[in-house]
Amino acid sequence: MTIREKMHNTELYLPTDPEIMKEQQGYMNLLYDFNHTRPTESDKREALLKELFADLGEGCFIEPPLHANWGGHHVHFGKNVYANFNLTLVDDTHIYIGDHTMIGPNVVIATGGHPLLPELRQKGYQYNVPVHIGKNCWIGAGAIIVPGITIGDHSVIGAGSVVTKDIPSNVLAVGNPCKVLREISDYDREYYYRDRKIHW
Repeated sequence: MTIREKMHNTELYLPTDPEIMKEQQGYMNLLYDFNHTRPTESDKREALLKELFADLGEGCFIEPPLHANWGGHHVHFGKNVYANFNLTLVDDTHIYIGDHTMIGPNVVIATGGHPLLPELRQKGYQYNVPVHIGKNCWIGAGAIIVPGITIGDHSVIGAGSVVTKDIPSNVLAVGNPCKVLREISDYDREYYYRDRKIHW
């Protein structure tokens, strides 16, 4: 099995492999260019993101700065995904985010992990597990999503949550560790914030 296959198969590997690092640095240079664009350079930003990301649907927008181990090379965005400032993508393997999902500031989505055994960590070993976030989700500010997590469609992750287990569709989930608080219901068709009514 090659080192690239190990990267995407939850196998232990050494991310300091010279060939891997050379490729990774190329994407990091492009990410540097993206993070140093001016607010008025929207076309340049979009072109750089299309070069960086594995998939980038129409209408996506990311507020710089963006931090990503591979510059987004293993990231798949659907259409109309919005990410606020300081999104961190530990994209050593694939991250999938569905259409119309919103991501608050300072969110971390990580696919890379390290063994608990000290001897293996000392040698620099790593493994990666993909993350799947469904369509029309809202990931609140400062949330952390660890490797291997799946979040279902239409769910909301509360600000500051640490997501260590899968979250089903159509729920509000909060906390550290993140747990389902309640389902999104008819109440949410009437009120958008506390006692603030929706005027359809």
